[in-house]
Amino acid sequence: MTADHDPQLLGAYVLGVLDEHEAAAVREHLASCPGCRAEVAGLRAVEEAMGDVPPEALLDGPPEGGDLLLQRTLRQVRSERAGRARRRRVGVGLVAAAAAAVVLGGGFAVGRGTAPDVAVQQPVNPPAPPAGTKLGSATDPRTGARMTVQVRPAAGWVRVNASVAGVARDERCRLVVVAKDGSRQEAGSWLVSAVGERDGTNLDGSALVAPEDVVAVEVRNFADEPIVTVPV
Repeated sequence: MTADHDPQLLGAYVLGVLDEHEAAAVREHLASCPGCRAEVAGLRAVEEAMGDVPPEALLDGPPEGGDLLLQRTLRQVRSERAGRARRRRVGVGLVAAAAAAVVLGGGFAVGRGTAPDVAVQQPVNPPAPPAGTKLGSATDPRTGARMTVQVRPAAGWVRVNASVAGVARDERCRLVVVAKDGSRQEAGSWLVSAVGERDGTNLDGSALVAPEDVVAVEVRNFADEPIVTVPV
């Protein structure tokens, strides 16, 4: 991520369509850029409005007789599915499509406005987390590492956002979701950069653990040694 604050990368990052190298670069940039963190918060608000509808559902096309703007947007997204160009531009296309649709009872009620452009407006206040969201924070007395986590429920799995600080540069870390039966599922991994050592790292991930079964989120190194654990 460079200093130009590429909004297309941010949109693709929120939708989870970047490769690991690109996603890691975005996470590193977000750790030191309040403006881009605010941009990501706004894009997530649109994603939350779409609920658990996967991006592929949008790529299949709009509902019969849907709004022409949405149809044009989806056609453009489908044309960009191949290769690196798709990964960089699909985020903007899908966010625009999401802004053109309102989710009602699991279906889409397509907007009928005549304006040629769809703007994603930043919320004045952050959106309230969905019901069942779990929050927690802790500092490990041995390592000095600290973490704040948000675990958001999905249909049989969870989304995880973690802000981790106090971990040494070049440490290879894994974000792990712990279930009440003691099993563990990895939600993401990263290499701590110089910026991450100084300012901390913000990481998004997901794990195939039922929301009601989540009891903790951990950071462990690749030797499986615990760095910090947050009960939720």
